[in-house]
Amino acid sequence: MRHTPHRRMLVAALFAACALIGTAAVPAATARPATADQHCRDDGQHGQYPQHGPYGQEQDNCPTSTLSPEVTARLDKAIEDVRRHAGIPGVVVGLWLPGKGSYVRATGVADTATRRPMTTDGYVRIGSETKTFTVTALLELVDDHRIRLDDPISRHVPGVPNGRHITLRHLAEMRSGLFPYTSDPDFVHDLLSDPQRYFTPREVLAYGFKHENTFAPGTEFQYSNTNLVLLGLVIEKVSGQRLADFIEERVLQPARLHHTLFPQGPEFPEPHPRGYTNQTLSGAVADATDWNPSWAWAAGAMISDLRDLRRWADIVATGTLLTPQTQAERLKTLPTGLPGLSYGLGIFRTGGWIGHNGSIPGYQTVTVHLPSQKATLVIMINTDIPSEGQEPSTLLARAVTGIATPGNVYDGAIAPR
Repeated sequence: MRHTPHRRMLVAALFAACALIGTAAVPAATARPATADQHCRDDGQHGQYPQHGPYGQEQDNCPTSTLSPEVTARLDKAIEDVRRHAGIPGVVVGLWLPGKGSYVRATGVADTATRRPMTTDGYVRIGSETKTFTVTALLELVDDHRIRLDDPISRHVPGVPNGRHITLRHLAEMRSGLFPYTSDPDFVHDLLSDPQRYFTPREVLAYGFKHENTFAPGTEFQYSNTNLVLLGLVIEKVSGQRLADFIEERVLQPARLHHTLFPQGPEFPEPHPRGYTNQTLSGAVADATDWNPSWAWAAGAMISDLRDLRRWADIVATGTLLTPQTQAERLKTLPTGLPGLSYGLGIFRTGGWIGHNGSIPGYQTVTVHLPSQKATLVIMINTDIPSEGQEPSTLLARAVTGIATPGNVYDGAIAPR
């Protein structure tokens, strides 16, 4: 889901923060003192920083695998082939296959200027994966009997075009018909003219509300960050808390996700790789590491790391934090019009995998779980620049699953260009 404001995409993906009606802030987490080597040992696996050469020739950092040597070698080659072909500076892949083994790799560079190697212990901006946290928070309010999925959005947020007929379910399923604010040319210009600008939820919604709705509620699928910003406002109104605080209290703490956070602005805990994008007014590649993600808020502003995302993948797919009835509602996926891809309440299915991907200028992620094998895949990269019209994170996920789970190949980008 490319969480991007650029015209070239349907703008699938991500993210924002607020000071007026929708403040979404928590202090940035303190930097972890552990090195990548310690991170591997903490997972019961051993690795060390490698010697690394010129860009494009870096060795794996913290390499660990308990899969067979043959499968490990195939994965190593496939990941490196995609990284080089797609021009991805740095890649982290974590794959866990119960009964078969695991595979954790960091390869390439975290910083193209210093050639600092990519490591497995870094934080990244997770873009649209934020949607899984926002919708989980919403569904907890459903379990609390404080809202219903079939409530009209007008009951909670005034001023939404056709809001009396658009339900919370429509918003979470991406079937509201509300225009995606990230596709508005004025928004694109305003964001890219000043990537440090702080946007409130109401400000970004205004860009989308200038446009006519694109279809009647429930009749079609259209990926729109407008939907998630509205759900964030619903959570704030019903809970009486800032979205970031509610997610921290009701989602992150119970899930024991200690390295996942909802930033107030551009703050970014260490360690983290630099992130590179060509979503600029000129189209030139820029370092987007410290761009303010407030514009993405409930749709894509969050930050996490490999360990937390591994844990979160299983929680989302199995519904650990929800009642069985509410989890069943989340998993009722509907066709998207994209081959092999269906979408439910803030999650998708592709090739049997359940989860979400994320994209925000500078970073892309994939976090998915395969219930049939109890397998988990997490991918983190430090670029969102497409390769021949495709998301580089999707290319990696397809290559990895084609080898590790050939009967269940991931092909889940939700941002057609």
